[in-house]
Amino acid sequence: MSTPLEDYALLSDLCTGPLVSRDGSIDWLCLPRYDSPAVFSALLGGPDDGRWKLSVVDGEVVERRYIPHTFVLETTWRTPDGRVRVTDFLPIFEERADLVRRVQCLEGTVEVEHDLRLRFDYARATPWVRVVDHAGAPALLSLAGPEGLLLLGPLLTWADADGEGRGDDPAGSTDASDRPADGEAGARVPRLTGRFRLQARETLDWDLSAFPSYDEPPPAVSVDHALPVTIKYWTDWSAALVVDTDYDRQVVRSMLVLRALTHARTGGVVAAPTTSLPESLGGSRNWDYRFVWLRDAALTIEVAVAHGRAHAAVLWRDWLLRAVAGDAEHIQIMYGLGGERELPEKVLGHLAGYEGSRPVRIGNGAADQYQADVVGEVMIALALLRDAGVEEDEYSWGLQKSLLRFCERNLDRKDNGIWEMRGELHHFTHGRVMMWAAFDRGITAVEHAHGLDGPVERWRGLRDRLRAEIEQRGFHPALNSFTQVYDGTRVDAALLQLPHTGFITHDDPRMLGTVARIESELVDAHGLVHRYRTDNGMDGIAGDEHPFLICNFWLVEHYAHSGRLADARALMDQLLGYANDVGLLSEEYDAGAGRLIGNFPQAFSHIGLIRAADAVAAATRAAAPPP
Repeated sequence: MSTPLEDYALLSDLCTGPLVSRDGSIDWLCLPRYDSPAVFSALLGGPDDGRWKLSVVDGEVVERRYIPHTFVLETTWRTPDGRVRVTDFLPIFEERADLVRRVQCLEGTVEVEHDLRLRFDYARATPWVRVVDHAGAPALLSLAGPEGLLLLGPLLTWADADGEGRGDDPAGSTDASDRPADGEAGARVPRLTGRFRLQARETLDWDLSAFPSYDEPPPAVSVDHALPVTIKYWTDWSAALVVDTDYDRQVVRSMLVLRALTHARTGGVVAAPTTSLPESLGGSRNWDYRFVWLRDAALTIEVAVAHGRAHAAVLWRDWLLRAVAGDAEHIQIMYGLGGERELPEKVLGHLAGYEGSRPVRIGNGAADQYQADVVGEVMIALALLRDAGVEEDEYSWGLQKSLLRFCERNLDRKDNGIWEMRGELHHFTHGRVMMWAAFDRGITAVEHAHGLDGPVERWRGLRDRLRAEIEQRGFHPALNSFTQVYDGTRVDAALLQLPHTGFITHDDPRMLGTVARIESELVDAHGLVHRYRTDNGMDGIAGDEHPFLICNFWLVEHYAHSGRLADARALMDQLLGYANDVGLLSEEYDAGAGRLIGNFPQAFSHIGLIRAADAVAAATRAAAPPP
């Protein structure tokens, strides 16, 4: 059994996002970017696929927390003889990537131990490791192809197969000729270990620094300087948030998660920092989420604007301009962090997968899909950014006009839908409404924003045509419900988003009927909403999945806006109970097993939390008696 996802905490330096378990094992780390090949891949296999475990001998964890409003993690251990605090963080630095682990003995005497197994390129490469002199101090240098790592701090030593160290000789090479090659019978992964005793008020630091193998290793980090600088960065960022809900702590943490998943230099927001964490344990619905979905990033802009960070959201708008520039009329649903278009999907057959969930994938074939809703999501977000006072220029508005030309050219085209179906194409009602919203926002921009031009009459005609078509083919009068696809009878949770576009109000009888159908068709015995029914094979993927958390937050939002405030609060409290001890949510939740499921932490889920909290707050204020 793999470590439960709820046992992991995220670290971030706005470039990458490692996961560290409650027992001190860093089981996932990609360097230098979120989408780079992993150095530690134990999350998708076992310890020999790479990890760095720092634990306390005979100790137990008595507290784990982020320093408030940061991604600096403190884990407090207790032993029969003392108490110790481990602080894990990634310094916020330009042009370098470091992972720092500080150990402070708080009282008594304690002993900490390391188990470090370095595997580059998703455990496909074992590095050459040797001791070098670095600014007058010994350090461990690891090289494999273009990648280099330098470990500074008290030296670790080689461990033999039985786990015993080699005494004071840490300088042996992993290239020893008497070892079988990786993948051969009897092969074993080199391990670096060490035990270190501390007394009260003593501190030890380790710094793992990444750099190109053809460059000189970087200078040592001053932990005493880097730690307060990193704390200040996160606390200053969160202090600028405007939050006024009954769930402020969860909203602030969720906003911080979105910031943590944003690449500082490019402005791209990854959907999650992980790949192939399954939608059902042991299943094959395992996808790489370390890319920038236009939809996710657009929704991030919306919540950023709503909470006083409009100008920070300009980073994403500028990313979009660069990513789409030169080919706006062939827009993709997702890109790489730097705007890369080619994201080929590959299978890593050597990794066992999280709890045996295979295949393990890198890249994402959905990048080649057509999803009709994407332009609408982008146009809604950019309209909100414009309304918040961020001025358009000829370049940014020109992009939006190109996106509407893309919509016009693809007006009658069937698509894969928001849920990235890999089966037959359809006209998904949600996607058609989002296309309606794209033209609606274009019309509004010209009519209400000074100096913007566009073919308003043509856009108005297309918008009106879409409305008539949606009401005729996307709504089933006998069921009093909108449907998942044109001329169908089933529903999906994306229909909960129709009021968000302005196409219909939350309390319209047709929306209330749709919600009633969603409750009867998609809500399970635990009261959780599934995205859609998978039993008809419509998505073209084998297996099943658990309820998506964002769909449930959408239901909270609808309850709040349609007069069902008590139901909204009850479901909200249930969902917040699924977050782990440091406030993180994955993509899905298995209520039967009480486990977080899917890629983790998931931007979509935290966006849903923020919007649901805002909806409950707005409904509560509206229901309050006048003063």
